[in-house]
Amino acid sequence: MNQLNVHRQTTSVPNGKSIDIYRPAAPSAPLPTVLLWHGIGPDEREVLRPLATAVAAAGVVVLVPDWRSDAPDGGRAHLLDSLAFCRERAESLGGDAQRITLAGWSAGAPAALGVALHPEVAEGWRPAAVVGLASRYDRPARTTGIPPLDDLAAGRLPTPVPVRLIHGTGDTEIGPEHSRTAAAALAAHDWPVLLEEITADHAGVLASEYDPALGRCRPSADAEVQAAGRLAAHSLAQAAGVVYGA
Repeated sequence: MNQLNVHRQTTSVPNGKSIDIYRPAAPSAPLPTVLLWHGIGPDEREVLRPLATAVAAAGVVVLVPDWRSDAPDGGRAHLLDSLAFCRERAESLGGDAQRITLAGWSAGAPAALGVALHPEVAEGWRPAAVVGLASRYDRPARTTGIPPLDDLAAGRLPTPVPVRLIHGTGDTEIGPEHSRTAAAALAAHDWPVLLEEITADHAGVLASEYDPALGRCRPSADAEVQAAGRLAAHSLAQAAGVVYGA
């Protein structure tokens, strides 16, 4: 992943949680904006650095906040506070506040889709798109407390937004069948959905590998893993509004 053309800064949201902001070094504002949520590991925004860097290099403002799944509310306030921060600050960061894509990896993915299914949790706000990476959607979303598949089965849904699901075919932690099930459920309700399966495991979609000694993912030097990460970054940037080949 090329980091030479990306500027990264760290700041805090009002609740004190850290948030990384990735921007092209010479942006042409306003740029599409992505709020990207990490998985269930508490305060693991650093895990998303390879993916966020690659997406930013494509011409996107990317915000990656810390949140804690072990908080009393399961992380709900941290996640929604970071969304409020993104909506308020996107324009000042060179992003387009009207084109915010909500994305998440692992436990962060149903949290993102949950907001699209329940706009009332964000004062009626709707994302321009949702991107879910390597996740399952039959467990309660950290933002709403309801499994997205249960919402879809109930059928009482808001206006659709585009959804893109990215999953590694070699993911043994959360198998790709979970994204296939979610894609089918979304399509059944006429939500525009695209499922992309890439050759990667659970961490590989981030251009990373799990390190047992660290107890978390770290950037991988493996060429195949890096290639998988580039595919995921390309797909996420495209979902956010980057036009390739123009």
